[in-house]
Order: sequence, then C-alpha cells, then structure tokens
Amino acid sequence: MGKVLIIGAGGVATVAAHKIAQNADVFTDIMIASRTKAKCDRLAAAVERATGFKGIKTAQVDADEVQQLVELLSSYKPDIVVNLALPYQDLTIMEACLQTGCNYLDTANYEPKDEAHFEYSWQWAYRERFEKAGLTAILGCGFDPGVTSIFTAYAAKHHFKEIQYLDIVDCNAGDHHKAFATNFNPEINIREITQKGLYWENGKWVETEPLEIHKDLTYPEIGPRDSYLLHHEEIESLVINYPTIKRARFWMTFGQQYLKHLEVIQNIGMSRIDEIEYEAPLADPSTCQLVNSSTVKVKIVPLQFLKAVLPNPQDLGENYEGQTSIGCRIRGIGNDGKEHTYYVYNNCSHRAAYEETGMQGVSYTTGVPAMIGAMMFLTGKWVKPGVHNVEEFDPDPFMEQLNSQGLPWHELHDVDLEL
Repeated sequence: MGKVLIIGAGGVATVAAHKIAQNADVFTDIMIASRTKAKCDRLAAAVERATGFKGIKTAQVDADEVQQLVELLSSYKPDIVVNLALPYQDLTIMEACLQTGCNYLDTANYEPKDEAHFEYSWQWAYRERFEKAGLTAILGCGFDPGVTSIFTAYAAKHHFKEIQYLDIVDCNAGDHHKAFATNFNPEINIREITQKGLYWENGKWVETEPLEIHKDLTYPEIGPRDSYLLHHEEIESLVINYPTIKRARFWMTFGQQYLKHLEVIQNIGMSRIDEIEYEAPLADPSTCQLVNSSTVKVKIVPLQFLKAVLPNPQDLGENYEGQTSIGCRIRGIGNDGKEHTYYVYNNCSHRAAYEETGMQGVSYTTGVPAMIGAMMFLTGKWVKPGVHNVEEFDPDPFMEQLNSQGLPWHELHDVDLEL
C-alpha cells in the first residue's frame, strides 16, 4: 500500500525497520537512509534475514542538509518519511518534505544543537505550509511522547468527560550490567535529564531545579521505584488539546548509581554542550604516526566526546534483563458525572524485545509506535493535512495495533494513583 523512507539507522530505526518489514501488507517498499550508508546496509541485511522482506533499499544522506534530503526524496518518492534521526534534524527534514510533497512522521520534537531546550513551537510554525500543501505531519509518535498521548486521548474518548489531573509515569526496571550507559542517544538523554523540570498547574508552567522533585511510585510487576519529575514535550500539546487539565506532570525513574555517575559527569564539565579548544597530538594522516611532539588545536563539544566513549545503546540488548513500565495515571470526571481514577500502561520485556529485533526495550517501545503511526497514515486512518500531535487523531485503531504489534496495554479503574 505504500513506500516508506526511514531516516536514521540507530536502535529505534532498527526496531521500526523490523516491524515495518513484518507488515508487508501495508508497507510495500522500504528505504533506510543515514549519514553512514554502511550502517544502513547492515541493518537492511539483518531485517531481510529476520523477516524475509526482500529488496530494502539504502542511501547515504546528511539530514542536516536540506538539498541532500530533497534530492533523496525526489528520487525515491516515499509516501511517508519516518524521521528517526536526531531531534536537531526535524526542521530540515520537514522542509525537504514540503519541497518534495512527502508526508512526515517523527518521535521527538525539535531541539537546537546549541541549547538544551525543546518545545513544539518550531514545528507548529509549519502548520499552515503543510496544510496548504495537503500534506500530513505527525509529531511525537514514539512511546513518550506518542503512546502516552494516545492513552490520554483514549481515556478522554471512552472514560472521562473531563480529564483534570494527568501524570505520565516512565519506569525502566531493567539491568544492562554496565556501570553507566544511556538507553538512547547519550547526548540527547543527558541534555534532557540535566535541564530544569517543568510541569503544568492551574493554567501556568511551574519550573523546578533539575531532578528536584521525586517520590516513590509503584509500578505493575516491578514494585516501588524512585521517580523524578522532568520536563517532557507531550505535556505541552496535551494541556492545549485537553484544556480541562488542571495539572499535568511527567515522571521517570533513575537508579542511584546512574544519578551518581550523572553528578560526576556534570561536576567535571563533561555535560557541557558548548565548544572548547583542545590541544591534540598531531599525526601524519598517511601513517597515523605521531609527528614528534607536535600538536594541533581543535574544537570539541564535551558531551559529544562523552557520547563517543560511552556504551552504544544499540549494543545493550544482549544482556539486558527486566522490563519497562510506561503509562498514564489520570483523575477526573467520568462519563457518569462522578470522580474516577484510571491507570493505563504497557510493560515491555527487554529480553523479548531483543529476541525479536536485536534491540533493548527502550528502543522497542519507541520504534514500534513509529511503525504503527506510519501504518495509520498509509491505511487512511490518520490523514489530516497540517502538523498534528498524535492525540489529535482517533486513538482506537492505534490502540488495537499496540495489542497485536508487541506492546499490549492494560487498564485499571478507580485505583490509588499515588499522586
């Protein structure tokens, strides 16, 4: 039914490519493109071996360069572009989609390279252009953001007249047996965690110090875990699309070992995102031998250097044990006019994710929803010209696919939400 172009070849793209190939009744043609074509080639070969899908195309593209993207999209002519590259590249990819008449989907909102700050305003600014072009752009179609927003839309459609209190809770109770590692791109992960917290209450944003607010929350099949209030992008759109919300917050669990390493990284300046000058030994490029005691001054970004030496999130899956638990805890006025609570969530096994796709559960919980979102578009269920967050579409067909594509969900009514 449709041609899909995946931009990116990391852990999330690996999962999405496997799941897209498993649904060949919807996805007839697949291309994988990234800065390094060899990575795309290896991924395509692995997906073909695992799924039997033949003829996956690959390409090299620098997603920072609009003209390169335009040339690729013009040549391949995908029905939808699934952006699984870095958040820095959202706007260049959206621009290329507009210039070539391609529909668009991503899993995380735009973030400038020189500032640890993310919000939807940059992408929402493209609304009128996508609408006039008759193109659909689907924003934030991972798990959080993504499924958590769809969970909220499902609750609003089926269970509540008014959602008043929303808490999104994200627990990773897995163990990868590394001293310190991040579950997705280290640069993006550390930038997100070390910035100030932000939540919505009584019609305004409330800012907190990084990781200032935390409390134990109990997660299904896992038990109590220390959970920290963070700023997370889906809150921004949810409080607009559901104006009855009085308070909306996002919580994520962290172990003490992780936090201690993070503290050291910050204290020694390795979380910095500004350039510093470094005096490096000079080597002969033809022999790679050092040239006497000569040095050359180069500029590096400490956090990018740290990323290069930390474990690759794509390599964590083999020894990963345990599971994730992500969901929404909601309180409000039900369809019967009385106050009710509602907890809808998914638990995902790292081991099961690895056995199916070769990736750990955090990549799996993001890559599967990206595939389902593209499926929703190609099957005509989510087609709406303009730029839209996922909660603006019908949640029901997406929720059905979660159950059949490896991320089954569960719901609890009138329970203690602990919040």
